[in-house]
Amino acid sequence: MSQEQQPSFEFPAERAVWTVSALLARLKKVLEQNFFDVWIEGEISNLHLSAARHYYFTLKDSSGQIRAAMFAGQARFLKFRLQDGMQVVVRARLSVYEARGELQCYVEHLEPRGRGSLQLAFEQLKKKLEAEGLFAKERKRPLPLLPRRIALITSPRGAVIADMIRVLRRRYPNMNLLLLPVQVQGPQAAGEIVSALATVQRELTQGEGAVDVVIVGRGGGSLEDLWPFNEEEVARAILACPVPVISAVGHETDFTIADFVADLRAPTPSAAAELVVRPKQDISDSVGELERRLRQGLHLRLLRRRQLLHEIAAHRPFRALQRRLQERSQRVDELSFRLQRAVQLRVQSYQRRVDIATTRVRHHDARRMLDLLRGTLQARRSGLETAVRNELARRQQRLDALQALLRERNPLNILQRGYALVYDAQGNVVRAAEQLPPGSLLRAKLASGAIEAEVKKTVDR
Repeated sequence: MSQEQQPSFEFPAERAVWTVSALLARLKKVLEQNFFDVWIEGEISNLHLSAARHYYFTLKDSSGQIRAAMFAGQARFLKFRLQDGMQVVVRARLSVYEARGELQCYVEHLEPRGRGSLQLAFEQLKKKLEAEGLFAKERKRPLPLLPRRIALITSPRGAVIADMIRVLRRRYPNMNLLLLPVQVQGPQAAGEIVSALATVQRELTQGEGAVDVVIVGRGGGSLEDLWPFNEEEVARAILACPVPVISAVGHETDFTIADFVADLRAPTPSAAAELVVRPKQDISDSVGELERRLRQGLHLRLLRRRQLLHEIAAHRPFRALQRRLQERSQRVDELSFRLQRAVQLRVQSYQRRVDIATTRVRHHDARRMLDLLRGTLQARRSGLETAVRNELARRQQRLDALQALLRERNPLNILQRGYALVYDAQGNVVRAAEQLPPGSLLRAKLASGAIEAEVKKTVDR
């Protein structure tokens, strides 16, 4: 309706008396016929939301105000929440609310003044989720060093999926990838993204097909194109995912709610592929470096243990035990040499007797005498071997007994039963309390380690 057009009121020539209801009905009809589609700019105040999700508020400026109502059927298309003090532009029809006789506009469409509705919705949701702690750094999970399987939630067509696969294959050729195809634009996109994340949570976190990390991504676009990644249901689905999620939505300058909720934000899908997997050569180099450090650590530990063993072996009881073992070993060697010498002499004696006997029987029946000598020699040799074996067995038993005695008297075995070797400050073994008057320093050798102490007092028992 142009500004020149004005509603016409025709009153009868005679004086007419209107009832209130009739007058309001007439005014309502006139307004609805002439102001059925107007744009009004103003500030929201006295905002109320009914149980049926209808909005009731007042539109005002510096010098006037008008009642307004926006029913749930129209309000459901809002991407943001209405607030008092918000400057808006509404498309409405004017009418009269007869119950109170008030002029009222019924809003069909509403948008914020100076900012788009999507931008305002983005800012409101971001503020809400940030207040709930969904963006907190302490809840961000680190990426696995080498994921076994990566889930890609994106469109199955286009350059985005091709770029991510190309980068992942270049960095780690045998990486296991799982594509969960979704729409990344349009009214159905948000629901499909939520469903894909639910599939990961429900089916792909255990067993052989387990997923270690998820990449949610798409290419760049306008705010409207990227809006599915600004939906609250997508943000909460990312939060509920049991494995780390990388958000790779748009270009480097694009930010979505998914970027803030995800465990890691990548500027582009290709960058996400580079962040999630280190090059195979880098991993091999890291493993080699860890192996080198492990070898060095083990070598150093062995050196320290060897030094400790030498220190323990240098203590007086162990040196005495070593000397006793050396002496016993030397005694065994001497007995063995003596036994070998005795056997050798006995064999030589019998050999001489055989030679003499052989000479004597030359003038007699050599065959019979030889048989006799052979029998005699074999009998004596058998007896000698038996005697030698018995002597060796007896000496071995003696040696075993000495070794058992040494093991029994080994100071280490005594220490293992809870005893200790006590030395005075000069390193002498202490056998009586009188050797350590009060104030003396002592050192006690235990089965494992040693302690140093000061004598406070001595007792008889």
